[in-house]
Amino acid sequence: MARVNNYKRLEIGFVKKVKKGFMTAVSAVKTFFKTIISVLRRRYTVVLVPHSEKNVYNLQVTFLSLFVIALILSGMTASFILYGTSYGKYKGDLNSKDSRLSETQANLDHLRDEVSVLWREARSFQSTLSDVFSSLGLNSSSDPSKTAGSGDLSSFFDMRETAEGRLREADDIRSLANYLSSAVEPLREIGTLLDSQSSLLTEVPNIWPIKGGIGHISMFFGENRDPFTGQLYVHKGIDLSTYRQGDPIVATADGQVVTVDYDANGFGNYVIIRHKHGFYTRYGHMHSFKVRTGQHVQQGEIIGYIGNTGRSTGPHVHYEVHIGSDIVDPYKFLNIRSAAGRVNISGGKN
Repeated sequence: MARVNNYKRLEIGFVKKVKKGFMTAVSAVKTFFKTIISVLRRRYTVVLVPHSEKNVYNLQVTFLSLFVIALILSGMTASFILYGTSYGKYKGDLNSKDSRLSETQANLDHLRDEVSVLWREARSFQSTLSDVFSSLGLNSSSDPSKTAGSGDLSSFFDMRETAEGRLREADDIRSLANYLSSAVEPLREIGTLLDSQSSLLTEVPNIWPIKGGIGHISMFFGENRDPFTGQLYVHKGIDLSTYRQGDPIVATADGQVVTVDYDANGFGNYVIIRHKHGFYTRYGHMHSFKVRTGQHVQQGEIIGYIGNTGRSTGPHVHYEVHIGSDIVDPYKFLNIRSAAGRVNISGGKN
């Protein structure tokens, strides 16, 4: 029982101490705020004394008003400093962007110059392409420069500003790209046509029978005088001479060798080649052969060498062209090149 009474006294004593401490703290806070309010309400007199003999001005202010004014001035100063810092940063960014804008403008001017050059080249391309189509005899519908649509070159040259305000050059380049795209297929057709023509030219006897295009025609096709008898006769080919023996003879078209033989009283060593489209060619008076019967040869391939075998008056090659059973003038098929200017009818042969 005594122990309980002791705890009760201790509890009452603790509560009294806490209450006393709390009251002391509240009193201290009240005193602090009273002091602050007293300071803020304290009045100060600011005396303005002019240099002239005018009246002196007395201005009474409280500490609170001075504090508010100081706070406002501090905020304004901080705002100016912050604005000045931001302005410097923004000005630097603006100068950098202005520099990049000037560079972009210069690049755009250069692009416009390049587009202008591209226009001129495109016009030249259009003119050349039209000439090519005309020379090949293609109808106008195959010419992309004359067809309507997005790839029409005439519309490409019709310079208009776009409604969306986009760069005119960008639309022009896009139009040119469409035109070139539409021109691809006709150009491919031209390539196919040229390939077929090239293939045809290799299948038809049309090149000079002596390698390198050297030599001259010593006797033409048709009526000539026999160098042995002096009598007129029909010469069934042309004679080509270089005045020497051993120059290489080439096949004048792709084909297959059907005859490699010797005729003592006529062509001497001779070769006959069968070509496509019913063509045959004969090469006579050869010194030696470089092909065999059944061999396939290509245009320009060496088949033998100029000689003086058989019924001949000097080194040369007798060259004939047959179409089926008909003998034709080989000169009509020859692409004589520079050797055409060195025609000479001297010499003789069978």
